[in-house]
Amino acid sequence: MKIYARQRHRVLQVITRLMVPFVLMFGLYVQFHGDYGPGGGFQAGVIFASAFILYGLIFGLQRTRRVLPPSVLRWLMALGVLIYAGTGVLTMLLGGNLLDYDVLAHDPLHGQHWGIFAVELGVGVTVTAVMVSLFYGFASKR
Repeated sequence: MKIYARQRHRVLQVITRLMVPFVLMFGLYVQFHGDYGPGGGFQAGVIFASAFILYGLIFGLQRTRRVLPPSVLRWLMALGVLIYAGTGVLTMLLGGNLLDYDVLAHDPLHGQHWGIFAVELGVGVTVTAVMVSLFYGFASKR
């Protein structure tokens, strides 16, 4: 395993260790406030993936694969799609149309909120897993 100069640079490692939790927290903010303002699942997914990609660039691909293995990414991709599709199927089972969120709660306004939250969560999980998988694919030598 070849070690690059940036992987021996202590300043970059310390800054990355300090920044990654804040990047992940900002991703959570964008995820949970996406239905009230700018943001949502796609943007939050890219922000989450950027934290793992930064970690991979500084600490190396092998170490990042130990933190977030490709097998977990495959499960997360499937889980995100299932959350999105499951929300639509649930609305149909409750008597509404596909992705008609009004039937998800006692009040149509609360139903809209829960439906949008579930769909955006599914999108965020899927985008994070796909972006990190793309990084693994392009960064590996195989």
